[in-house]
Amino acid sequence: MFSACVYFVSGFSVVDSPCQYITTEAEAKIDSLIVAAYQSAEEEFPCKVKAGGNPRMIRWQDIEKCLNDAEDRVDWGSLNKQIETLRVDGGFLQLDILETVESALSAHAIPYTRVFKVNKEDALLPLSNTVLKFLPPDSLIDLPVFDKRTKKQIGTFSGVFTYEKSGGLSAANSYKLSFFQYTDMKGDLQTPTVRNLLLDSYGVPWEDASSEPGFRLTSNKLDPKY
Repeated sequence: MFSACVYFVSGFSVVDSPCQYITTEAEAKIDSLIVAAYQSAEEEFPCKVKAGGNPRMIRWQDIEKCLNDAEDRVDWGSLNKQIETLRVDGGFLQLDILETVESALSAHAIPYTRVFKVNKEDALLPLSNTVLKFLPPDSLIDLPVFDKRTKKQIGTFSGVFTYEKSGGLSAANSYKLSFFQYTDMKGDLQTPTVRNLLLDSYGVPWEDASSEPGFRLTSNKLDPKY
């Protein structure tokens, strides 16, 4: 099935050559590319991570190195080229390509049991920026959230949102941070009070989180056109 590709130039829409909606065959090819990317990412999983302190918390430094190294093991340049070749050769809509890639990234998210090997099962998984960055959208929902300072449960996990922060006068220096929301003990939706550096201020029980999808490659390093 074909439709016209529409581009917007200076506020005017311009109809270009016909585009084909993405096919089942193309979806399968994209899926295989994403599977290969995950295989590269998890080559050194599970990462051995230590937990300590009171309450016992998995070291955010170990988590950050593990997850960022996994992302860096993916050949993003090659993946970009293969997806772009598929898009051009098939004449597919960019929006369809984006939706298909994002769907495949979510479908193959890796559960925490395959990502981390924790030395203390009764530890808390810190809700650090890095954990939240790679967290699948529906993961950890309704798990109890604990405040490290008070050592008490403050509510239940209710999802992730991103916050864009400026690193200077130039807009080019802005970057995104990931934060979380929780439903407090009264049933009201809240955001953390410590927002400058979410490292290990809050956590969820590792025993509960371990079976959840934990590592989802993001599309941040794919070509912006997707």
